[in-house]
Amino acid sequence: MDHNFLSAFVLLLLVLDPFGALPVFIPVMGRVAPERRITVALRETAIAFAILLAFMLGGGGFLALMHLSERSLEVAGGVILLIIAIRMIFGHNDERSADEHASDEPLIFPLAVPLLAGPSAMATVLLLASRQPDRTGQWIGALSLAMAVSGLVLLAAERIRRWLGDSMVSAIEKLMGLVLSAVAVEMILAGLKLYFFGGA
Repeated sequence: MDHNFLSAFVLLLLVLDPFGALPVFIPVMGRVAPERRITVALRETAIAFAILLAFMLGGGGFLALMHLSERSLEVAGGVILLIIAIRMIFGHNDERSADEHASDEPLIFPLAVPLLAGPSAMATVLLLASRQPDRTGQWIGALSLAMAVSGLVLLAAERIRRWLGDSMVSAIEKLMGLVLSAVAVEMILAGLKLYFFGGA
C-alpha cells in the first residue's frame, strides 16, 4: 500500500490519536504545576517525535538485522493497527491508564511513551520508511506535522474537553478508529498480495 505525504500525515495522525489521549493526558497533567504544564507538554511531544524519527531513519537497518521482509512487516503492522482501531471504537483501558503513583511531573512515561510513541506508531513509521525509502523526506515532514497537531491538541486538552464535552471527544475517537480500521485492513491485504502474487 503506497502512500503520499497527505495520506501518510492522516495515517500518522490517526495512529497518534491525540483525541484518544485526552482522557489520560488531562489527569496526568493535572498533577503538574500550572506554570510547568506547557513546558512538560512540549518536552514530552519532542521526546516522542525523536523516538519515532529514530525508528523511521533506522528502519531499514533494523529490518536487515532482524531478517524481516516488507511483506511480514506490512501484515504485522496492519494487525497492530487493527487492534488499536478496535480498542478506539469499543473503548479501552490499557497502557494509557495513568499511573496513580507516578511522580507529579512525568518524564517519558506515560506521555511520550506509550501515549504518543506507542508500538503502533513505531510500527507505522518503520513501515513507511521501509516501504518507500526514497520518500523519507516526505515521511519526516508528515511525522513532524502530525506530531505538531498532536502537541497542539494536548496543549489545549482541558479547553477541548470543556468545549466539546466528554461524549463528543469519545465520538471523535471512535470515528478515527473506524477510519484507522479501514487503513489497517488495506495494509494487511497489501501485504498478503505481496506474499502471494509478488505485486505492489
